[in-house]
Amino acid sequence: MKKKTVKDYIRTIPDFPKPGILFRDVTTLFGDARGFRMCVDQLLHPYAGEEIDKVVGLEARGFILGGAVAHQLTTGFVPIRKKGKLPGRTIEQTYALEYGEAVMEIHDDALKPGERVLIVDDLLATGGTALAGIRLCERLGAQVVGCAFVIDLPDLGGRKLLEDAGHEVHVLCAFEGD
Repeated sequence: MKKKTVKDYIRTIPDFPKPGILFRDVTTLFGDARGFRMCVDQLLHPYAGEEIDKVVGLEARGFILGGAVAHQLTTGFVPIRKKGKLPGRTIEQTYALEYGEAVMEIHDDALKPGERVLIVDDLLATGGTALAGIRLCERLGAQVVGCAFVIDLPDLGGRKLLEDAGHEVHVLCAFEGD
């Protein structure tokens, strides 16, 4: 019997949120104790032993993953949220969507200059959200040591965008053609 991989726990839902889209649903991965543990262990593995001051999770599934990774690395967790969701003073970063723009925010005191951070999220598609998160961290003076994702959709170019910007990218699996 073949040993299960993280990819084996991810459910594909056709035509969500609109016709023609194959949605990669990580809730089935999160809901399985072995799958979730495997995922968290594999996300943090390249960074074990590295000095990481904070794990930064991107809204929303990045909160689930980032919190678990931060716990395992015995470090703090910082959320980056959609505009208007954080209660304190924030800085914001605009990024492009397929049709229009969106804005992400981080508390202006969430990171200190020189802190080493790991960005975590479930999915890397075009890279716009991740790049906005990186820019927010850097604007606060933090150093992004890596970006870890469960899923890469390589045809959408996000990994190349982040790597071309000088950032290390770690992914657990890829779905081609999406």
